[in-house]
Amino acid sequence: MSKRRVAYYYDPDIGVYSYGTSHPMKPHRMRITHDLIAAYGMLDKMHVLKPKRASSEIMASFHTDEYMHFLSRVTPETHAELTYNQTRFLMGEDNPTFEGLFEFCSISAGGSIGASQRIASGAADIAINWAGGLHHAKKREASGFCYVNDIVLGILELLRTYARVLYVDIDCHHGDGVEEAFYTTDRVMTCSIHKFGDFFPGTGTQTDMGKGKGKGYSVNIPLSDGVTDESFRSVFDPVMDRILELYQPSVVVLQCGADSLAGDKLGCFNLTMEGHAYCVQYFRKTNLPLILLGGGGYTVKNVARAWTYETACALGIEETLDTNLPWTEFFDWFGPRYRLEVLENNMVEINVKDGSLNLVRETALKQLAELQPAPSVGMHDVPRESVGQHLGFGKDEEEGRDSLDTSLAQHARFVYNLQDGETHSDDSDDPDNYRWDSDDSLVSSSRRRRRHAPKPHKKRMSILTNQYFDIPSYENGFEYSIHEKPESRRRFFQTVARWDARAQKVVIPKPDALPSPDLRLIHYSKFPYFDGYVKDIGVEKDSADEDEDTTDSAETASEGEEMSLE
Repeated sequence: MSKRRVAYYYDPDIGVYSYGTSHPMKPHRMRITHDLIAAYGMLDKMHVLKPKRASSEIMASFHTDEYMHFLSRVTPETHAELTYNQTRFLMGEDNPTFEGLFEFCSISAGGSIGASQRIASGAADIAINWAGGLHHAKKREASGFCYVNDIVLGILELLRTYARVLYVDIDCHHGDGVEEAFYTTDRVMTCSIHKFGDFFPGTGTQTDMGKGKGKGYSVNIPLSDGVTDESFRSVFDPVMDRILELYQPSVVVLQCGADSLAGDKLGCFNLTMEGHAYCVQYFRKTNLPLILLGGGGYTVKNVARAWTYETACALGIEETLDTNLPWTEFFDWFGPRYRLEVLENNMVEINVKDGSLNLVRETALKQLAELQPAPSVGMHDVPRESVGQHLGFGKDEEEGRDSLDTSLAQHARFVYNLQDGETHSDDSDDPDNYRWDSDDSLVSSSRRRRRHAPKPHKKRMSILTNQYFDIPSYENGFEYSIHEKPESRRRFFQTVARWDARAQKVVIPKPDALPSPDLRLIHYSKFPYFDGYVKDIGVEKDSADEDEDTTDSAETASEGEEMSLE
């Protein structure tokens, strides 16, 4: 094999963080992997670099400012307060808060961004960051043990230099966070080979192909339990050959999640170490710039074996490695077989048994056959934030409001404050609640039924249990309940105000003149300082109170003293 320049990113601090003693994600696996790589003498053959830790501003090129601010502040002590009792950011059992969480994320993201910069500068042919590959993290929430999506951040860096990026994910779980980020662009093609069914994250069907300009550029290979090396290659080879032919990527990002190995605690594939590393060997032979990232993997000794072997594949020296493991500080972890190997087990290969393997392969090839040749991109140097905004990752800034917007909003608030009856606590999130529809319209009736129907909670799947759970709703950071029964629609004529046709005014009775104690209570609760409030909004006393000789003084006197709104 030809010699390739390999950059290897590693921060010794990455191994000191802990998700918790009983949590399956073990950052300590990176240190075990690094020690095994060093014991095999590979560090001298690579350019070893300590990544620069990513700042909040850098990570906010994809994630929201609010989410990054939360990650920078949250601790186990402030977890409940900052997540509003776990109603925000999807923090919980899957994604626990631990000491040094932000630093952990900044190391992972910094390594992937640094690897991308190294490749883009031409200083390396292959860059490795085994601490990266956290592919489930979303723009504004954690997911599947992932808090910051270092892959998206790295790809954004690559897009400043390269026209087209191919992202390939061989983790047992679908790479939903990366696919979602680039779902509407043709500058990034994502291909995920994963377990599908009652399995986290519950996404990644072959009908998920992208949207808009990105339609056809999301390729999913959903498989069943027991995938062997032979079955895996029978899908991987033809699909990748076709992608390289059609898409002609400028650079490849390969997520090497090790939970697709046989015997993984959370995975359900049956790949050997060599079968998993075949993907690295495949892309190395293409001579395309290549970034290797970590990902899942919860049987730690097998994770270390696989990533050590794949580091050797990047260097082209895998055939020279001794299968008997060298001595390291963590040698005892590799028992009872102290060998550089991961063997398949006796799992049943369902994909061949039910014939689904051929169908999945043919469906993927059919999708690729409908793609146009490689899309052209006019390249020019752009700041990092501009790339993010181009792909829809801009900061969540509110649109400007002019004086008319402000006046209309104030008037709407005043009118609704006059109306009787309590409202749904989620009214502010439903624009239909502010639409005055005709009562005799079938469409309007349907809208009213939908408006008052209970809104379902959002659902997510747990990576620990592979079961869906409800995300508690929140509004402005506070949890609110979903009404089980619809309430009556608010109407202007249900308020204590009335229209005086003769005077052409809206007349508001004073509290003491209201006919029932209930209305007085509502009135006082809404306007405890009624006189001052009325003065501020330009409401003046009705002429009946000032001049008892007017024509309608008797009428107004009989109804009690009232206030009127011009």
